[in-house]
Amino acid sequence: MPETFDGSVGWPALRQRFADRLPAQTLAGLDEAVAFAADRHGDQRRPAGEPYVEHLLEALQVLVDAVGDRDPDTLRAALLHDVVEDTGTTLDEVRQRFGPRVAELVGWVTRTPGTDRAAYLARLRQAPAEAIDVKLADRLSNVQRLRTHPRPEKRASYYGETVATVVPLAAGRPWFEEWYRHWQHDHADLAEDGS
Repeated sequence: MPETFDGSVGWPALRQRFADRLPAQTLAGLDEAVAFAADRHGDQRRPAGEPYVEHLLEALQVLVDAVGDRDPDTLRAALLHDVVEDTGTTLDEVRQRFGPRVAELVGWVTRTPGTDRAAYLARLRQAPAEAIDVKLADRLSNVQRLRTHPRPEKRASYYGETVATVVPLAAGRPWFEEWYRHWQHDHADLAEDGS
């Protein structure tokens, strides 16, 4: 069973845990990104009912705890990766508040309205390495508890999409390769029986 990540512990607990690994300036930038994301996502919930912000914290946790990422822009982009796609926030607002590099990374992982899902995922193959890491952490959070998704048909389709389009992005990233390999094996029944 691959490692799972839990955003329900909340930002204060994660911040305390990261304090010995991340500089104070990076933590301050993450404070701002967490507050911004929490404000913009508001009362949004994930399909299984958990607060949306927990998903964002899980993506951050993957990058810091598992991958060892310390780049402040990548870490802030992980927290902000859905703010343009799922709220009324624009990429210009992200750029003004968090800078051009964070906005660029968020832009790469944002599926714009009218964009075909397959085209969006194919485009990611040209993304900078940091944006791919954000996407891999995002999808990891989404699929680590895929069996809790309330719609069985979504479990099967999301498994198939992940294997076909996201798992290949992990090539050359040892920790992600290993995690997704175990995950794919543990969830293979979703492809077989569609439940």
